[in-house]
Amino acid sequence: MTGPQQRPRNLSTIPLTVVMPTLNEAARIHESIIALAWADEVIVVDGGSSDGTPERARTSGAKVLQVTGATIAGQRNAGIAAARNHWVLALDVDEHVPEALRAEIESVLAAPKHEAYRLSLRNFYMGGELRHGIWVDDWHVRLFSRERRFVEQRVHEELEPVRDVGTLHAQLEHTSYRDLAHHLEKITRYAKWGAQDLYDRGRRASFLDVTVVPAWRFFREYVLHSGWRDGQRGLVLASLSACAALLKFAHLYALEWQATRPQSIPMVQPQHSLPAIRAREGEPTE
Repeated sequence: MTGPQQRPRNLSTIPLTVVMPTLNEAARIHESIIALAWADEVIVVDGGSSDGTPERARTSGAKVLQVTGATIAGQRNAGIAAARNHWVLALDVDEHVPEALRAEIESVLAAPKHEAYRLSLRNFYMGGELRHGIWVDDWHVRLFSRERRFVEQRVHEELEPVRDVGTLHAQLEHTSYRDLAHHLEKITRYAKWGAQDLYDRGRRASFLDVTVVPAWRFFREYVLHSGWRDGQRGLVLASLSACAALLKFAHLYALEWQATRPQSIPMVQPQHSLPAIRAREGEPTE
């Protein structure tokens, strides 16, 4: 039943399934789903939200799957497996498809020439567009057939290799962080996940990882990629990127330490407690 809060059903929808992983996105999920009225199907795959995201997504008109404990790649794959359309567009809640990209997708899917399509992201941070730095050359394969799957890893998930990839020229708009607090929260979460990925692959933290790598990350993004040209935004981003690298390798070191540390030695109770000593010496115990 369609209500005032539901995603409107357009008569000219594109035969496409949009898959979005979520975790505590109740504040943004409704707007994201409503903006996708042109897509035949929207599947939200929730990873265990505690803020009512699944319910909000359902009332907005999306199909909702709940896959608690999975990686983001696992959430995406669950949504792809449930898609009713042959073509799938992988999106995040913080991404917006502008009219130019919607029209290009419609044109491409009318007569596909490739197995999948890549697109670039137009990134925004702290109220402004990032025009320099590593965020400018930001390409991902996001439009593909439902036979494809994402490689299982905790962070920076990518679609499995595709031999024949086309290019979409219109950009996807991306606002990764709601505010600075959200940015810091994601840095902490992704640092833990990234460290676990490295640890599972046998990687261990070195002295250079926790000293040189963060400094190199800042220099690369702020100087080599001209992040300084984005003013204060560029400075904050490069600085927090260095912090993210430090946190990741610190967590990696902590994982190694936890796996190799000796078992805790139980504390031995002293033979004579303070009350007993006082009693022996004729002093009051209380």
